[in-house]
Amino acid sequence: MKKTFLSVAVTMATLVAAGQNAATDTVPSVALSEVEVLGTRASQSTPVAYTNISGKQLAAENHGLDIPFLLTMTPSVITTSDAGAGVGYTSMRVRGTDATRINITVNDIPQNDAESHSIYWVNTPDFASSVRDIQVQRGAGTSTNGSGAFGGSVNMRTQSFSHDPYAEVSGSYGSYNTNKETLRLGSGLMGDHWAFEARLSHISSDGYRDRASSELVSYFGQVGYFNDRTSVRFITFGGKEDTYHAWDGISRDDLKENRTYNPNGEIKHDGQVTGFYKDQKDIYRQTHYQLIWNQTFNPLWKLNVALHYTDGYGYYQEYKNARTLKEYALLPVVTPEGTVKKASLVRKKCVDSGFGGGVFSLQYGGDRLNATLGGGINRYSNDHFGKVIWVENYTNPLDPDHEYYRNNGRKTDFNIYVKGNYVITGGLSAYADLQYRHIGYRITGNNDKWDWTADPERLQALDIDEPFNFFNPKAGLNWQVNAKNRVYLSFAVAQKEPTRNNYTDGLFLEHPTSEKLYDWEAGYEFRSGRYLFSANLYYMNYKDQLVLNGKINEIGELMAENVDKSYRMGIELLAGMHFTDWLAWEVNATLSRNRIKDYVGYVSDYDADSWDDMWTQTAIEKGNTTIAFSPSVTLGSMLMLNYKGFTASLHSQYVSRQYLDNFERKEDSLDPYFVNNLDVAYTFKLPHIRSITVGAAIYNLFDEKYETNGYSQTCALYPGGTKENAYSLYSDPRFYPMAGINALGHITLKF
Repeated sequence: MKKTFLSVAVTMATLVAAGQNAATDTVPSVALSEVEVLGTRASQSTPVAYTNISGKQLAAENHGLDIPFLLTMTPSVITTSDAGAGVGYTSMRVRGTDATRINITVNDIPQNDAESHSIYWVNTPDFASSVRDIQVQRGAGTSTNGSGAFGGSVNMRTQSFSHDPYAEVSGSYGSYNTNKETLRLGSGLMGDHWAFEARLSHISSDGYRDRASSELVSYFGQVGYFNDRTSVRFITFGGKEDTYHAWDGISRDDLKENRTYNPNGEIKHDGQVTGFYKDQKDIYRQTHYQLIWNQTFNPLWKLNVALHYTDGYGYYQEYKNARTLKEYALLPVVTPEGTVKKASLVRKKCVDSGFGGGVFSLQYGGDRLNATLGGGINRYSNDHFGKVIWVENYTNPLDPDHEYYRNNGRKTDFNIYVKGNYVITGGLSAYADLQYRHIGYRITGNNDKWDWTADPERLQALDIDEPFNFFNPKAGLNWQVNAKNRVYLSFAVAQKEPTRNNYTDGLFLEHPTSEKLYDWEAGYEFRSGRYLFSANLYYMNYKDQLVLNGKINEIGELMAENVDKSYRMGIELLAGMHFTDWLAWEVNATLSRNRIKDYVGYVSDYDADSWDDMWTQTAIEKGNTTIAFSPSVTLGSMLMLNYKGFTASLHSQYVSRQYLDNFERKEDSLDPYFVNNLDVAYTFKLPHIRSITVGAAIYNLFDEKYETNGYSQTCALYPGGTKENAYSLYSDPRFYPMAGINALGHITLKF
């Protein structure tokens, strides 16, 4: 409570300071008409829960942190950062669902990796600087292209072309040597029909955690042709990232004694850490190409067609202590003292991927009926292979390109949907949305994991060939009672195939199954000139939901398992008040219950006497339990001031306890946290400069010590090392600490 009062006090102090006179930013921002059609977006008459974030809102917060952190104030959204400072590997969850179940599109084109279903924001840093707006839909949402939306979807549109020429330079610098430099420019309309725009960005940071550095570069470019009814745009964007691993968490003792410790890259001798491998890095390059045609045939009919291709290549290197040589296709070393079967080594894991296809949407807009026919077909191929580039004290010949595994993943994804709103009478309209989706997924080759169950032992063989056919219907009613009041009700079915990790990271003879969601939503919304209030009730009932089980794979990604029956239910509340023309306050809250019915979890058995590597599995019948990483309460507050060029915003977020696995043990959980971020800025004009904005952002204003992610490492411990004795659950959880109070100063010049 004291922190709440302090937050209000700090904000009121900024209000007093705002009494100074300042010129406002009067940069003209007249976008060219692009007759754009986005078939996957929700509108005011669509009976789903969604939030729109404008480009102006993004720009006000975009000082270097990744897009997930720019969406933190969206209802039911929480964010994580491996490095602890919001730069590098970051992720988000919506309604407790992880990144693999959040659909991401740019201009209706899928962005989730086709195999992992995740999006790695680090591959396209500072993309927010080229985004016109973002729509976040919660729940199953509307039909979309790409992977299924099981917790939400994020639909981004790239920036519009400006009618007038412009140039913009911005930079920021602050804690942990975090810095961002961005150059944007546009030609304006040339010859009444043409325009081009470009952006270059650089971001780097030492990270909050030790050696958790990031070196990121990115670009965005687009050229467009326009006439009264047609627009054609070619867009390319991409980036390259060079990040030091911060994939492993730390223990509770380390949280107390050395919060910044990063165990990745440890070099050990005789069980003691003697140093850190300097090239324990992840390096990846990703390039996107989009060709988009928008056509208005007449006032009733519009068409959007887009072709796309994404090229990606990268690798990561890591030091591995005392590894069994045969698992890396290496011969043991014979010495006079005996045969050496283990040695420390450096391995390099590579991926080389291509993803391409096309999407379309044909839109009809009549007096009573608005309908869209859309879909897409996409093809993905990714080569995964690994090399050993160094072995300690290895006297046998070692090929510099020694390859110990290789496999290929191929995926074809086809979907078609038809959806529409029909005005029944007055403000009452009916919504229907029917989607068919076909996925063909194949993995062949050898996995990077050793199969000790095979005879003879060998690398795990991958031979996955699974087709999926999903029919996803959605329907609802929307009643615009009057200009201020709206109510809606909807029901949706969503189905989703497993990810690559679901196949490759589990037990060798087990294959996951697809999951199914039945999503009920009902909401009320009130809007007036100064006030906004909305309430959305949801009940998401799952069959075979893939939930996180508290374990991680070798690159720090959380692993999941199918559970037979589970549900998420809750209420999302949003209120906004404009006290004056220059002072506003928005608050949101999500109160939820997220449960697995009759959960049976499997944990490793550990022989406490021998302390060897002999592991089996014990089934633990937990019964009804809370789903991992699903807080029951999230609260957000945003107090905003905009007065004569001075702006200030105070963002506050509370997240209740989150369990690291599905056994609902307090010792395996993230403590609740309450974090505040303050951003102040001042905009003025100078001769020959349209505007200058200077400011500072202070993150974690009250130096909260908190963690947003972790894993459980739970096992069954048998006293005396025999199964005749009753077991007890033992865990040694790991956590990802977030930075304490830190700041970024920033400046933007517009010409």
